[in-house]
Amino acid sequence: MGEKPAKKIFIQIVKQLHELIAQQNIQEGQKLPSERVLSEQLQVGRSSVREALRSLELLGLIETRHGGGTYLASMKHHQFVEIVGSFILQDEKSIADVHATRQMHEKEAIRIICQSKKFRTLPIWESFFVKVELDQPLKREDILRECIIVSGNRLALKIWLQLLAFSDNLLTSEITAEEKMEVKTLLTSMQMGYTNEAIDAYEKWIKIIK
Repeated sequence: MGEKPAKKIFIQIVKQLHELIAQQNIQEGQKLPSERVLSEQLQVGRSSVREALRSLELLGLIETRHGGGTYLASMKHHQFVEIVGSFILQDEKSIADVHATRQMHEKEAIRIICQSKKFRTLPIWESFFVKVELDQPLKREDILRECIIVSGNRLALKIWLQLLAFSDNLLTSEITAEEKMEVKTLLTSMQMGYTNEAIDAYEKWIKIIK
C-alpha cells in the first residue's frame, strides 16, 4: 500500500502533536519527538513527516533551532493555531470556507498582478501559456502559487499554503484539455492588465475544476 495523501498525513501529525503536548505537558521551548519517532508512531515516511513539520513551522506552532531539534514555539502562537486548527479539523462543513478563503487570496493576487506592469510582464506567465498551449505537464497549483508569490505578500503566501494543505487534492492535478481555454484567457488577461477579464476567467476555471 502507498502512503496516505499528504493532507491526511498533515492532519494526523497535527493531532499527534496536540496529544503529545497535552499528555506530556510539554512547555514552551521544550523539545518535541524527532522525525524518526513521529515517522514510527504515524507509520509514514520521514519525508512526509518533514514536509508536515515545515508547514507547522510556518503556522508558528513549532520552531527548528540551530543544531537540530524541533521545539514548541510561543504559547501565544500555539493558542492561535489551536483555534484555527480546531475550526478546520473538527468541522467538516468548514471545508467550503477553506476553499472560499483560498480563492479570495488567489483573486486578490490576480488583481495585484494585473495592476502592476512589473508583475504582469514577468516571463513566467508566457512560460505557463506555452506549456498549456503545447499540452505540457503543468499542475493547477503551480500557476496559483506563482500568483500568490508574485503579489509579494509573505503572510498571504503562508496562509495560502496552509489553506492549500486543507483543501482537497484537485489543485495538485495537472491542467486538462477542458480547462485550457480559461487558463490561457487568465494568463493573457493578466499579461495585458485586464483585471475583470482575468478574474472572470479564473472563476470559470475554478468552476470547471469543481
